[in-house]
Amino acid sequence: MTTVGIIGAGHVGSTLARGLVDRGYDVVISNSRGPETLTALVAELGARATAGTVTDAAASGDVVIVTVPLKAYQDVPVEPLAGKIVLDTNNYYWERDGRIAELDEKRATTTGLLQEHLPESKVAKAFNHIMSGDILTTGAPAGTEGRRALATASDHADASAFVAELYDQFGFDTVDIGPVDESWRVERDQPAYVVAQTKSELEANLARATR
Repeated sequence: MTTVGIIGAGHVGSTLARGLVDRGYDVVISNSRGPETLTALVAELGARATAGTVTDAAASGDVVIVTVPLKAYQDVPVEPLAGKIVLDTNNYYWERDGRIAELDEKRATTTGLLQEHLPESKVAKAFNHIMSGDILTTGAPAGTEGRRALATASDHADASAFVAELYDQFGFDTVDIGPVDESWRVERDQPAYVVAQTKSELEANLARATR
């Protein structure tokens, strides 16, 4: 069974950990404060979950989720993530992260920054445009009328395929935006951001995005 490392144990990280454990994945979760601060969460998650350092999560995961404040993305360890699929949930909140000129000037995307930081990894956008409270509550079986859809973007086809499979397991259809350079279409303040939408509605909202 796939082991998923999670770097970041906030609302999104802990919610994804719950969903992954429930779906039969093993999880190694970490945060910046140390594994001893995650004792209660791991106890709640059960036997499939363990707490570790950020390096532990990066090294142990067959796939790794990075869900930290964007201002901390350069603290993500590079070497243990080489060759791995890395899911990026990050969003740019300048009020929290400080101003990042490349993003303000539309010369980069949030996922592109992480891919640049992890040149040997296969980074894919995932779960950035859904509220954490909706991740485990708004999914539905495949084929359900009005099923919610989420988007992904990656320069690596196998990373996009993994995200699509994971979305389906969580109850969502997938729209593949294409390469990381197009991932701005699902970033903050765009029409597709944190909106409950079907696949066709998501496709329309992505097309309506302006930069």
